[in-house]
Amino acid sequence: IFGPVVAVLGFDKPEEAIRIANESEYGLAATIWSRDINTALKVAGSVRAGTVAVNGYSEGDITTPFGGFHTSGFGGREKGLEAFDQYTELKTVWITLR
Repeated sequence: IFGPVVAVLGFDKPEEAIRIANESEYGLAATIWSRDINTALKVAGSVRAGTVAVNGYSEGDITTPFGGFHTSGFGGREKGLEAFDQYTELKTVWITLR
């Protein structure tokens, strides 16, 4: 299934939530909902997901890289400067004119 899917799981400590999230085979996006911004930032920094939103969700803009971890996404990043690495190959050409 690919689409909007919500999984709501209970936990006692932030470390448990991080473990649960990181044990998933998917990692395209995650949202963190918390009244404590410091806890939310700790969890957001530890969750293995390509996009993490805190207390909401945003699609970002064209300069924000988008892609997933684990088996989510397509193995790279769309949008932003990181997309250039995905779609280009660097080449050096030396020319001597005489």
